[in-house]
Amino acid sequence: MHASWTDALTRYTLALRSGDYPNGTIYLRTYHLRRFAKAVGVDVEHVTREHVLIFLDTPQWASSYRRSFRVTLRAFFRWAKDERIVTRNPMKGIKAIAAPIGKPRPAPESAVKVAQTYSDRRVATMVRLGAQAGLRCCEICRVHRNDVVETHAGYRLRVLGKGRKVRVIPITKALAYEILSADGYLFPGQIDGHLSAAYVSKLISRALPDGWTAHTLRHRFASRAYIGADKDIRAVQELLGHASVATTQIYTAVEDDVMRRAVEFAA
Repeated sequence: MHASWTDALTRYTLALRSGDYPNGTIYLRTYHLRRFAKAVGVDVEHVTREHVLIFLDTPQWASSYRRSFRVTLRAFFRWAKDERIVTRNPMKGIKAIAAPIGKPRPAPESAVKVAQTYSDRRVATMVRLGAQAGLRCCEICRVHRNDVVETHAGYRLRVLGKGRKVRVIPITKALAYEILSADGYLFPGQIDGHLSAAYVSKLISRALPDGWTAHTLRHRFASRAYIGADKDIRAVQELLGHASVATTQIYTAVEDDVMRRAVEFAA
C-alpha cells in the first residue's frame, strides 16, 4: 500500500472518531479502504473512476457486498476531496448499486435447541439473547448486569444498539436472572472489558447447525414477536431497534399455514 494511503487512512480514521462513529463502522470502512488500496496499487490521488469500476466489478461478490464497498468509497473520496487530499472525486458519476430485497430466514426451533447443548455454556445464553430478545452480536457482547431494570411490569434490558442508539426492551425473568448473576459484563473479555462482537458471532455459528447464523436467530425472534404482538409491525420495529419499518418487514417471516388459510379463503 502506497505511503499516501497510509497517511490518508490515518487522517480519515481520526475524522471518523472525532465524528463519534461507532467502532464497528470505523473498522469496516478502514478494512474496505485498505483492501481497495492494495487492489488498485496506485497513490490515493491517482485513483480514477476506471479503477473503482474495475474493483467493484468482481463477479463473485453479492450485490449487497459490492454496495457496502461503494458506500465506503463514496464517503471516503468525498471527505478526501474536501480535505484536498485528492483533486477530483473518482466516485462522481458512479451509479448506486441496487441490492436485492432481503427475505426473512428465521432459524428453526431444532437449530436453536441444538445450540443450547453446546459445550461452552456461555453460548446457550448468547443464543437466548438472540432468539428470545432479538439482540445483534454487537449488542450481546456488551450486555452488563447494570443494564437490567426491574419495573412493576417485569424486567427490562437497556440495549446499546447500532449507532450508539439506546433502546429498552422487556425480557423474560429467566434471562434477567442470568444477566444479574454476572459480576459485571455477562461475557467478560479483553475488548473494553467484554468479548468482541466478531467472537460472539463465531461462537454462535459454531454452536448452530450448518447454514444458520446469529443473525438468523434475530430473524427467528422477529417472526415470532410479530405474531405475539398481534402483527403490530411497529412494536417489532421498536424491539429490534430498526430505523425503518421497511427493514423490519425483511425480518418477519409469514408462516406457511397463514398463507395457506389465505389461499383457501380466497378459493
